[in-house]
Amino acid sequence: MADRPSARAAIEAATSAFTELHAPERETAVEGPLGWDGYAASRARATERTGEHESVIYGRAEVEGRPCVVLSFEFGFLGGSLGERTGDRLEAAYRAARELRLPLVSLIATGGSRMQEGMVALTQLQRVARQSTLLRSAGLPQIAVLRDPTTGGGWATLGAGADVVLALPGAQVGFAGSRVRPADADPAAYAAEGQLAAGAVDAVVPVAELRGVLGRWLGLLCGGAPDGPAPAEVPAALGDSGLPGTGWEAVSQARAPSRPRASAYLDAYFTFRLPLSGDRCGGVDPGMLCGFGERGGRTVAYAAQAGTATRPAGYRTAARLLRLADRLGVPVLTLVDTPGAANDAAAERAGQGAAIADCFAAVAGVGVPVTTLVIGEGGSGGALALASPGRTWVTPDSYFSVIAPELAAAILKRGVGAVRGTADQLGVRPQDLVRLGVARGVVSPTPPVP
Repeated sequence: MADRPSARAAIEAATSAFTELHAPERETAVEGPLGWDGYAASRARATERTGEHESVIYGRAEVEGRPCVVLSFEFGFLGGSLGERTGDRLEAAYRAARELRLPLVSLIATGGSRMQEGMVALTQLQRVARQSTLLRSAGLPQIAVLRDPTTGGGWATLGAGADVVLALPGAQVGFAGSRVRPADADPAAYAAEGQLAAGAVDAVVPVAELRGVLGRWLGLLCGGAPDGPAPAEVPAALGDSGLPGTGWEAVSQARAPSRPRASAYLDAYFTFRLPLSGDRCGGVDPGMLCGFGERGGRTVAYAAQAGTATRPAGYRTAARLLRLADRLGVPVLTLVDTPGAANDAAAERAGQGAAIADCFAAVAGVGVPVTTLVIGEGGSGGALALASPGRTWVTPDSYFSVIAPELAAAILKRGVGAVRGTADQLGVRPQDLVRLGVARGVVSPTPPVP
């Protein structure tokens, strides 16, 4: 991206109103803490070129009618680098967000820490991390918009540390800037689109759509109830199957290609929804759909299995979603539909056991209510990790089993002909699950009262 809009142009594109705020300016030596020869002259030229006195400006703003605090980097001022005075402004922006009880939107374009200030510049990252932690503790959301470039400590704190990370198309994004990365490095790994594929970015958003997307995100993330949210409504069943007569019939109905899947349930349930993508550890599982949506005028978070074997990245993304929803006071809906956790060698190397354990812990540990609907296959612990204890419903075309009937028969050294009978013995039918106390009830096309 050769064209790099200024900090104020970025604010104009993202907001409908902006009032600049000003942090107290500290008294520092003109040549900085290191006495760097020529530093004062470089700052003066940067001010003359950009009209700014530092690499960050911030203030109170509105985005599609949603109030927030916005900070924006001026890349033309010494490459948007972070120095001590930059840290003052960043700290002031976070403090304003806390005092005003507003979300923070960061429009980032930075090359990293300012080398003319040495380690003093680098320690500004600790200040940012502290302020980000305080904002999270206050239950206020943070949204980052990654402009070109977003590298170094700015990416590793303000960017990657945000709750929702959006990026502009083609933006350079990565911890290593273009002049310090290995000469043979794949450039795609340092682009917004590459970071999306690696699970570090939630969405790549064109500039023309940015304000609308930001407005919807601010509405959803600020839609929680601080005094405790009511549980999410249980979705209505979308299939037309009746209750199965046998265990194998239950399994067959759940495995039918024509059965409604998670996307259909989410589309029917929400007025609109926005996705969270990726586990922030290098992975994306297309079989786990996570995000926030609007339902009946309030926000509900969702984590939904899409019918495939769930991979470690899927469980980690779901755990990330659950903890964010808990912090923001937003109820959660989970949809269970998986033949089980992925059990190939790649899944094991990616930490499948730890990922499942973390998802169990997230469901168990959140204070907001979690509502679960089993809409298809409930394959063993890989499905149970997403299920709410005591608040789980099932559809007529679903089943839940300690193990797949085929595998149970194999473990018991039974022949292939015994699979159907084994399914009956396992008690996998929806009505069996209600009788056993695993599920509260079987839903119909008319949803039950939570």
